[in-house]
Amino acid sequence: MASGVGIILLTFYMSLTNGAFDMAVKDVFTTLLGINPQQDFVFVIFELRLPRIVIAILVGVGLAIAGAVLQGVTRNGLADPGILGINAGAGAAIVIFLFFYQGQIKGTGLAAIMAMPLFGLAGGLAAALLIYAISWKDGRLEPQRLLLTGIAAAAGLGAVSLYLTLKMNAKDFEMVAVWTSGSIYNANWKYIGAVVPWLVLLIPVIIRKSYILDLLQLDENSVRSVGVASEKEKALLLLCSIGLVSACVSVSGGIGFIGLMAPHIARRLVGGAHRQILPVCGLVGALLVLASDFIGRMVFAPAELPVGIVIAIIGVPYFIFLLYRNKKRA
Repeated sequence: MASGVGIILLTFYMSLTNGAFDMAVKDVFTTLLGINPQQDFVFVIFELRLPRIVIAILVGVGLAIAGAVLQGVTRNGLADPGILGINAGAGAAIVIFLFFYQGQIKGTGLAAIMAMPLFGLAGGLAAALLIYAISWKDGRLEPQRLLLTGIAAAAGLGAVSLYLTLKMNAKDFEMVAVWTSGSIYNANWKYIGAVVPWLVLLIPVIIRKSYILDLLQLDENSVRSVGVASEKEKALLLLCSIGLVSACVSVSGGIGFIGLMAPHIARRLVGGAHRQILPVCGLVGALLVLASDFIGRMVFAPAELPVGIVIAIIGVPYFIFLLYRNKKRA
């Protein structure tokens, strides 16, 4: 745990000091402490880099913990929050918003800045709740039905998004393309304020229910025999996961594979108990997003690669590795 925090702090420092506008350590500390601050340094740190770093950490924590919950509830190590159709639902809502309101909402006020994230949040929640309702059968939630319904819904919503995107003007098309690939380049303090309440509210609930995730790895009869209302607990945990993913996707776009990779890495580090997995999983997710964003900014400078693409470059081989390993075990 301590080593993970140390690596995150190191990556935090590198992201804060490096970029198109490099700063010395002294300049960073004097600016942060407000000692004779220079206006250029204040703008770069507090308006550009620091919000981006904080959003990367928050999104990484939220997506990783949501992935651990989803894998625990479905008992499927290949489950990922994107499979629930939340990413596709948020993406479709963003595309619909840009298609009908393109260029009409202007200004720098809270309503103008938060309009797109709020549409994304609403779309992600609506898609996830619809999929959840379809997956409920005979008074119980079927995990495999949930995954299959999510995949089908993601495909359908993706088709709707593509159809509307092709009818957009060039500027909005570019914005949608960047957003759907997963990007935090436009992070700001208002976005942070929109995400933090969800994490503060839902993550403690999930951690408090971590023992339920352990019990859900047993068969249904064993879970009921210890007095656990499994369907009620699954519903609560899934709703918490849906809320986390919707909030994160609404400000960062479709960043995939974090919810897939982080839980597996955490299990290899601390074992199978979810009380230990969840905090470590959050640290791993934060590090993955923060490091990927730093790589996307620095390696391809002056161009910038969206963080979602960098993570996908890592995540696709990892997903294939997991498939191969599960095949060998079978």
